[in-house]
Amino acid sequence: MGDKLANPAPLGLLGFGMTTVLLNIHNAGFYPLGSMILAMGLAYGGLAQVIAGAMEYKKGNTFGTLAFSSYGLFWWSLVILLLLPNFTLLSPAVTAAGD
Repeated sequence: MGDKLANPAPLGLLGFGMTTVLLNIHNAGFYPLGSMILAMGLAYGGLAQVIAGAMEYKKGNTFGTLAFSSYGLFWWSLVILLLLPNFTLLSPAVTAAGD
């Protein structure tokens, strides 16, 4: 019967491109870091690219699997790194000298 999956590359490339453009608009100082950029990083930059990577794996494309999965996990880790300082889950360690 053949492969019935759609081509996942457009999803992965648009997830990468649109999220990267938004982050660079922030980096250039035109737009503050807000919920729109963070949501795009989690959903479109992260989740959509991981899904595209899984679809590429099913199709047998090793390069697409690695590229989309890696960038998707990068976006998740970037959003976590940006949000983690706002949460007080862990307090700073106190040194013996009281610094």
